[in-house]
Amino acid sequence: MGLFQSFDIAASGMTSQRFRMDTIAENIANVNTTRTDDGVPYTRKVVTFREKLTSPTFSDAMKKATEFRGDGVKVVGVYEDRTTDYIMEYDPSHPDADENGYVSYPNVNTVTEMTNLIDASRAYEANVTAFNAVKSMATNGLQIGNS
Repeated sequence: MGLFQSFDIAASGMTSQRFRMDTIAENIANVNTTRTDDGVPYTRKVVTFREKLTSPTFSDAMKKATEFRGDGVKVVGVYEDRTTDYIMEYDPSHPDADENGYVSYPNVNTVTEMTNLIDASRAYEANVTAFNAVKSMATNGLQIGNS
């Protein structure tokens, strides 16, 4: 694995986790949004990742079969969580209440989002540590070369 490839892997991890943290922050910010432009409550968003692949050649495929060679991670997309139900709360005085007096709140659980935020933050920190370790190795290598 090359030096610059190591930087790329750590940087792609930091970028992906930062995007995940931004999406989680959006979910938390909209925890009380009962009506969007579509007229429905805000729906929780989830980020999905996948291994970042460069254009593989036959020799790359053979290398990958015999040794680990990572290319980093990338965000595949953001999808709306349609499997979790909206939270129904009885409040007949609310302007978005239905005919039975229930208001549909977003399917965002603050505890889950905060747990995911801590997870993303720790993953980001791990990538920063890896980036700094590679940077330190490169600096030491340059110092050895200068002496």
